[in-house]
Amino acid sequence: MHTEILVQSMLVPLFLILLSTVEDTLLQSVRQVGGVCKLSTESSLRRCRTPDGKICSGRGKCDCGICICEATDPGKFYGPRCECHDWVCATHNGKICNDRGYCDCGPCECDEGWFGDACQFQEECNLPGKKSKELCKNPQGVVCSNRGTCHCGSCMCDNKGLVTGRFCECDDSECLDEDTGEVCGGHGQCYCGNCYCAAGWHGDKCEFQCDISPWESKRRCTSPDGKICSNRGTCVCGECNCYDVDPSGDWGDIHGDTCECDERNCHATYDRYTDDFCSGHGQCNCGRCDCKEEWAGKKCEHPLSCSLSLDSSLKKCRGTSNLPCFGRGQCQCGLCTCYPPGDSRIHGKNCECDDRQCEDLSGEVCGGHGYCSCGRCICEEGWFGKLCQFPRSCDMSDVQSKELCETSDGVMCSGKGSCHCGKCMCSSQDWWVSGEYCECDDRECDKHDGLICTGNGLCSCGNCECWDGWTGNACEIWVGAEY
Repeated sequence: MHTEILVQSMLVPLFLILLSTVEDTLLQSVRQVGGVCKLSTESSLRRCRTPDGKICSGRGKCDCGICICEATDPGKFYGPRCECHDWVCATHNGKICNDRGYCDCGPCECDEGWFGDACQFQEECNLPGKKSKELCKNPQGVVCSNRGTCHCGSCMCDNKGLVTGRFCECDDSECLDEDTGEVCGGHGQCYCGNCYCAAGWHGDKCEFQCDISPWESKRRCTSPDGKICSNRGTCVCGECNCYDVDPSGDWGDIHGDTCECDERNCHATYDRYTDDFCSGHGQCNCGRCDCKEEWAGKKCEHPLSCSLSLDSSLKKCRGTSNLPCFGRGQCQCGLCTCYPPGDSRIHGKNCECDDRQCEDLSGEVCGGHGYCSCGRCICEEGWFGKLCQFPRSCDMSDVQSKELCETSDGVMCSGKGSCHCGKCMCSSQDWWVSGEYCECDDRECDKHDGLICTGNGLCSCGNCECWDGWTGNACEIWVGAEY
């Protein structure tokens, strides 16, 4: 009896599958007889058309009312009208559906206890409120960039679908075409508020079509040294748009058919306090100085009346550095003049002491727990660290301390430092590691004249925070009073 019931239970689904197969075969045979489609073209296309009017979602071909989806790397389209495409499911920390769910035709189906577009939020949170909030702060210290709310150390962004990013820092509404409302005019992809156009299209929102091939465009933009726009601009339809490094026009711009001329090269390290190029003793031609009589040097900085040769003068100004006057002053005939004039924080025979290095972003010297000596903090008893920011004694347990040093994924100080009294001490061997949780890479900070932030600011989590009087991505432009 039991065997008979088991056989019947197995036969029923088999019969349904067989019936479904026969039904599909009959439908197909009605549509096609002898390989000829019995449906009219209009009727065939109507069956393949999506609600927005696209045939097979624009990802396949319509064959007698049936969509044949195109296989596309890195995955494939599927569904009755090729509407499904798993590999564009939302990601978090580079993982599809955060590895806390599976992709179902575009949306993520989250595991129990997780939610969000990318299954990035945990329903039950074990993080203390203070730590959760800290993990949601962007590099400028703003929680979720003021575009979302913080949940268990992760940002839930407002304006769902348009505001994205770990800290809600990306506003993709900037990519919407004002006339059509399409993302990047339908001719590109939007990444963090910027349109990346498909081949043959250009413009801020991919609104212009190029009438030459991508290969010809690249050829026209290639500089004599083989680089696209000399690595100082972007190639748009065969023409280089050079970076606007100095909107004021005083400091020096980049120009040339392939952006080969960089007038910034005509400024001596500390000649930027004035508008003079080539130290005021020459003419800048395509980023090179043609010196007047009685002057020499790459930037016309050396008077020929000096009893020292150019090399001897520079050697005397370098001291133990590889830059004249440690990159903090002007060398003339072997003597350094430290800049800015009147700023007692820059001193020494070769301007080797920069006491600004003892200040944090708020301007406090050595955290208020020490004094500065030639750019280094001498800490009071009971304190240590580069800026005397760590107390030697700690009034919290190891468990409490480590809890404050863990990132949202449970890693201590991002795996790049050790924890002391609830604060991360980043590895001293890797000078570029910084940040509250050692999450920052200061190698990403811009340089000029070989100096990070040109020596005129502090590198904060990959971005230059310029001191008063300086601006530019690398704090290379002086906007203060002339001397």
